[in-house]
Amino acid sequence: MSHTEEAPRRNRRLRRTDASKYLREKWDLSYGPTTLAKLACIGGSPPMEYIGRIPTYPVDGLDTWAAAKISPRVNSTAELRRLQAA
Repeated sequence: MSHTEEAPRRNRRLRRTDASKYLREKWDLSYGPTTLAKLACIGGSPPMEYIGRIPTYPVDGLDTWAAAKISPRVNSTAELRRLQAA
């Protein structure tokens, strides 16, 4: 690899605005930057890493967090309740 080529970014991190866009585009989840900031304060936020004082969200953490927000496919609300109770 020459010095002009970039190495693949294995652990890409996004700032809040970009994390919000990523969740919308990839997962169709609507969490704005202010909602992510609120969740960071009260709990329930996607995993974060700080670069100095700036919170960043690793993409693999966003994917894991978003996947946990989406239920499995069901054919009725009763089926969903059974799954949630298990």
